[in-house]
Amino acid sequence: MTLFPEMFPGTLGLSLAGQGQKDGVWTLETLDIRDFAHDKHRSVDDAPFGGGPGMVMRPDVVSEAIDASTKADPDLAMIYLTPRGRPLTQRRVRQLAEGPGVALLCGRFEGLDERVLDAHEIEEISLGDFVLSGGEAAAIAVIDACVRLLPGVMGTPESLAEESFEKDLLEYPQYTRPQDWNGRTVPDVLVSGHHKKVRAWRRQQAEDITRERRPDLWARYAGNNG
Repeated sequence: MTLFPEMFPGTLGLSLAGQGQKDGVWTLETLDIRDFAHDKHRSVDDAPFGGGPGMVMRPDVVSEAIDASTKADPDLAMIYLTPRGRPLTQRRVRQLAEGPGVALLCGRFEGLDERVLDAHEIEEISLGDFVLSGGEAAAIAVIDACVRLLPGVMGTPESLAEESFEKDLLEYPQYTRPQDWNGRTVPDVLVSGHHKKVRAWRRQQAEDITRERRPDLWARYAGNNG
């Protein structure tokens, strides 16, 4: 649900996600919120009660868009993309990918009338501690994160197990040819042929990087692994 349906599929129509869509692994439907406006100007916003800058998306218009988006499948997860939401995690992405689908509401202006969120019990999700012009870019990111987990989208599903946030660790460094590039060489262990040593090196690198860059993840990992 968006005021700018022309922004979709965007990058979702390319690469693995785009091929998955062509193959019918996943589908995308966009609803123009302005189609549910009640006047000839297709107004979707109004001034905020209590004063202040900007405009707020109207609850009556947005609610009708929500009803239309969930009419065929009321079990869809309903999500509003907003900086004040709970941070999106890979764990939540996996849950969404395993579910029946998701209905994403893209906000604009100063946001959405709170009564709609309460009436429809909408989950609020944030991509991080920053602000975008609207929810469309965030929605594309959420869809991409989910779609790549669907069977038949990734060329080598085994690679998913080694990615960042799996097992609460960031991913280890990767290297490829040439072995010597501008005087920088690949770590000897990776060309040693000793698979057990390679696995140990990668685990140690992942732990060191996580400890340094994401103390929050490290605390959870350390707690779960003694």
